[in-house]
Amino acid sequence: MDYIGIDLSGPSNKTDTVLVWFEEVSRELYYKDHITPASDRDILTFIEELGSKSEVTIGMDAPLSYEDGGGDREQDRAFRKFVQEMGMKSGSIMTPTMTRMVYLTLRGIRLTRELEQLETVHPIHIVEVHPGAAIGSRLENPIQEFLEYKKDRDLREQLLRFFFPAQLMYKIPVSFSKESHTIDACAAALAAWHWKEPDYQPSYIYPASLPLHPYDFCC
Repeated sequence: MDYIGIDLSGPSNKTDTVLVWFEEVSRELYYKDHITPASDRDILTFIEELGSKSEVTIGMDAPLSYEDGGGDREQDRAFRKFVQEMGMKSGSIMTPTMTRMVYLTLRGIRLTRELEQLETVHPIHIVEVHPGAAIGSRLENPIQEFLEYKKDRDLREQLLRFFFPAQLMYKIPVSFSKESHTIDACAAALAAWHWKEPDYQPSYIYPASLPLHPYDFCC
């Protein structure tokens, strides 16, 4: 089984889009490769090739649906309550149709629909994830110590030690601490792994609700 974490940006910003690939071996994840910057075509080509060899599970950090009429989805309201109780800021859960998010939402919807149309030998699974919550919900330290990791390289270096040994994610490059998008892509893969692997479970899951919300949401 292969796992992909994608930290997605808006359609015109492939520079801040990161795809990280991990391979599962004996219930552990091993870093294999990553792409950044990553266009939609880069992502589709990479996953199509991978799906010809192995089953692939993708954790995507982007809203993959929106509510009829706009505003919060039910999963946004429920998840916002979860992260607040955990000590995270409510503003980390943004409405998919708000100005800062709508282009990301549009890209996420288009990309996932294109992924579903790939003709691969092995199945592809997709789950919407929240990397910050995936990290925060698994920390042994008080979460408040890590809330600023996007701005603080020292905290990101500490998070590399969170991925290994704590989360059994091996061989992540030290250079990933240089900026937050690579850290978030790794966390997206972690959430997807715990969502898919029967021996684990995500910290939080809101189930898909067809037809408008076709993907589980987890961390």
